[in-house]
Amino acid sequence: MVLETTWHTPTGWLVVHDLLVVGRTDVSHRRTGYRRGRPDFGATGVLLRTATCISGEAGVLVDCSPLFGYGATGGTWSYRGEGYVSMTVAPEQGDLRLDLGGNIGLGVCGIRCYGRTPLTDRESAYLTLSWGAGSVPASWEEAAAALDVTVGYWRDWLRAARVRDHPWRPCLERSALTLKALSYAPTGAIMAAATTSLPETPGGARNWDCRFTWIRDSAFMLRSLYELGFGWEAVEYFGFIIDAVSGGNRTGPFELQIRYGIGGERELTERTLDHLSGWRGARPVRVGNGAWNQRQHDVWG
Repeated sequence: MVLETTWHTPTGWLVVHDLLVVGRTDVSHRRTGYRRGRPDFGATGVLLRTATCISGEAGVLVDCSPLFGYGATGGTWSYRGEGYVSMTVAPEQGDLRLDLGGNIGLGVCGIRCYGRTPLTDRESAYLTLSWGAGSVPASWEEAAAALDVTVGYWRDWLRAARVRDHPWRPCLERSALTLKALSYAPTGAIMAAATTSLPETPGGARNWDCRFTWIRDSAFMLRSLYELGFGWEAVEYFGFIIDAVSGGNRTGPFELQIRYGIGGERELTERTLDHLSGWRGARPVRVGNGAWNQRQHDVWG
C-alpha cells in the first residue's frame, strides 16, 4: 500500500510517499518453494520513498542504518557503480544484500548511510531500498511511474470488493486492504500481525510474536474475503491451510495445530531477544511462539 504524509517545515511544505513497489513479476526468478501460482503483478522487493517540495524550500535527509539478526549486528557499506548515489550493505555472515539508491548523494559513517539535499518548489527526490531481482527505479521518472502503478494496482484490487454504500464502508475497505497486505504470496498464508512482540499491556511482559497463521481465525478470514468478493485470495489461503495441516502429504493423516508459520512450518520454538525492547519499553521481545504445540479446543474456529 501507499502512505502519503505532508510535512510543514519552517521554510516550506513537503509531500512524502512511502510504498512497497508493485509491478510485473519475472517468473524466471521464482523462488524455490512457491506453492501458489505467482501472479503477473505483485511485490517487486523494492521499498520506495519519494519527496516533493510543493511550496517554499525543504531539506531532505537520508539516514539508513539496517541491522541484521534482529538488531544484533550492523552491516558493511560499499559503493555500486559510478558516482555516490548507489550503495550496498551486507552483514558479516550470510548472503543477504540490500541495495540503496536514488538521486541523493550518499556517504557512510560506521554502520550508517547518510545524505542530504535541498529541494525548492516542485523539485523532487527519491530513494529505493531493494533486495532480490526485482526491477528498481533508476531515475525520478521511473520512481514516479512506480508510484502511479502501485497506487493503480491497489485501487483496481479494491474496486472488485462487494461493499454496499453505507457509513461503515471505509472501515470494511480498510480491513480488506489490511488482510491483503498481511498475505504472503508464495504460500497464500495470511499473518495475524506484521511484527513481533505485540504487548497485551503498555510496557508489560506479555509480548507475543504473532507473525503466524492461526487456524481458529481461518474461518473468519475465509468468510470475510469471500463475502467481500475476493474469492481468489480465499482459494489461495485455503490452499495454504490444506498444505499446512497435511504437511504436504495428502494421503497421510492431517495434524491440526493452533497455528503455523507462513511457509507451513510446524515447529515455532520461542526465544527471547534480551538486547531489544518493545513498544514503550515492553520486555522481553520474543521470536517464535511457545503455544504452537498447545492443545486448544477452539482451534476449529
